[in-house]
Amino acid sequence: MDEASVRIVPANQASWEDVEAVFDTKDYAGRCRCQRFKVVGWIWRDSTYDERVAMSQAQTACGDPNAASTSGLVAYIDDEPAGWVAVEPRIAYPKLRTLRVPWSGRDEDKDDAGVWVVTCLIVRKGFRGRGLTYLLARATIDYARERGARVLEAYPMITQPGKEITWGELHVGARQVFEEAGFAQVHHPTPRRVIMRVDFEA
Repeated sequence: MDEASVRIVPANQASWEDVEAVFDTKDYAGRCRCQRFKVVGWIWRDSTYDERVAMSQAQTACGDPNAASTSGLVAYIDDEPAGWVAVEPRIAYPKLRTLRVPWSGRDEDKDDAGVWVVTCLIVRKGFRGRGLTYLLARATIDYARERGARVLEAYPMITQPGKEITWGELHVGARQVFEEAGFAQVHHPTPRRVIMRVDFEA
């Protein structure tokens, strides 16, 4: 991919129509809308699709460049909306407090607003297989640092050739994507998941 053709902006500087174009897919991302770690209870049982869309629209603050916060970044390729990455303070994701991956074997303050997280990467159909997730992961570093993050964290999967990953599991990203972006592995809580971080105070 020619990086000169790629532009990545905070979601509040994009239009809601552009975000919708990225999420307009029949797979996991289109149904979840990056609400998996935000809704109360089990995502499919305790929230409706329309509720998740409304939550996403409110969180992105699309079309409001002066918004106090937004929930991610939107990537454009030749001015076409092509990708999304969710990046926010960890405290924006209530369900992360109860999951094994972020906390198994670690003793950290779950309410530390200085820790930001990357929870989801999406590439629109028609733009996949061109390396856009690598650029999105890299963009989260400067974005989080500039907004006062002390640490940026991700929970990617270890992919293995020939081994199928189902149910949208890879929405968290692959380990090699974050390695190339400059994240360092700090923990390996499950056979297929790692915790990777960028420490801005190091």
